[in-house]
Amino acid sequence: MSYLISLFEQHSYLILFAGIFLELMALPISGELLMSYAGYFVYQGKMNYLLALLTVFFSGGAGITVTYWIGRAGGYKLIEKYGKYIHLGPERYKKTAAWFERSGSKLLIFAYFIPGVRHFTGYISGISRMSFQKFIIPAYTGSFLWGFCFITLGKVLGPQWKAFHHAASKYFVMFIIVLAILLAVFLVYRFYKDQIKRFFVRILKRLMACLKTIRATEIFLICLTLVLIGMVSLMLGLAQDYLANDFTEFNEVTIYIVNSVVYQPWMKGFFIFQSIYIFGLITAITILRIWRKGRNRALEYLLLLITISGAKAFHNSITQALSFLESFGFVGKFHSENFPDLNAVIIITIYGVCFFLLVRHSNRGLTPVFAALFALFILIGLAVANIASTNLLPSDIVGGYVYGTVWIFFNFLLFEMLRLVLERD
Repeated sequence: MSYLISLFEQHSYLILFAGIFLELMALPISGELLMSYAGYFVYQGKMNYLLALLTVFFSGGAGITVTYWIGRAGGYKLIEKYGKYIHLGPERYKKTAAWFERSGSKLLIFAYFIPGVRHFTGYISGISRMSFQKFIIPAYTGSFLWGFCFITLGKVLGPQWKAFHHAASKYFVMFIIVLAILLAVFLVYRFYKDQIKRFFVRILKRLMACLKTIRATEIFLICLTLVLIGMVSLMLGLAQDYLANDFTEFNEVTIYIVNSVVYQPWMKGFFIFQSIYIFGLITAITILRIWRKGRNRALEYLLLLITISGAKAFHNSITQALSFLESFGFVGKFHSENFPDLNAVIIITIYGVCFFLLVRHSNRGLTPVFAALFALFILIGLAVANIASTNLLPSDIVGGYVYGTVWIFFNFLLFEMLRLVLERD
């Protein structure tokens, strides 16, 4: 591979074409690495972006077409006799064929993004006697998307493409899996639309019958409990990644993309939303709103006071727990002293509890939705501005948001249960 990379300086398009073609013939060449390197050359101005995309499209299409006709002509006997030379023995063929049979021709588009599968989809398509008309459109579409993703990746990341290649490849695979699931859902809905509608109508009728016997407050408590369980699970997962020092790739990729693609100078204006004056203003508005509504004033004032004043104590208990766990086999590894970020915990606590109390008794159905979207916009903007303008790590901010969310939902659940008890008494 190092020899091929060195040839890129003189024969960029030829090496790119040959590398992609040979990889799809199942030779041990990393097409993703070559395409990312080509994207880096596009960033430097040494290659043309459109020509690089066309090169991958034609080489990928040619490679998978040749393997299709080889599979069509030779069949399974060819795999038995020569498969070992291209790492496609009978066992590996059977596994890939089983996946291919379950997925169908539509998922040929995504096969390029799955290592160990894209090399053999052409052979298996031919062996299974899939018609060429059915094969060519998804195969060539996948070739173009594969090239577009990794050449664009190299172009966007620029000189940092080597450091981020592994992480970005992993994220692309996750992205493609999500797309495949969405495509599968769409196809199922398209062919079984009437049956699905009848099924959900029956479920909805049963659900409505059950809900009629449950009070709205109890339904709300169930929803709060489910959200809290999900956030606690995420919190524990982040703690595990922090102690295992698994945030390095995430931080590097996020910092580079924020600085090179997302952040704009006007986004410094988001810092106003973490000033003490805005915190005081939104808290005062919440206090006036609670007083005006006149429902459970004492209880809601208590929720506001305990949630905001207890955020720092909750943060300190988390950091102490993490420090305690670090003493059991985690000493010597780099750990950010700011995880989870206290400022992020306070930000999401104040905005979370205030927005909750402001919309708690709203009579307008869309008000909670718009309030949640506005709060999300502020949180994302603050995260981007802090990453670009301060030394905070993205993992510290994410940790602060997640741990702060756990804290406020714990208080929401506790106070809603207390409210229910008081109403019954």
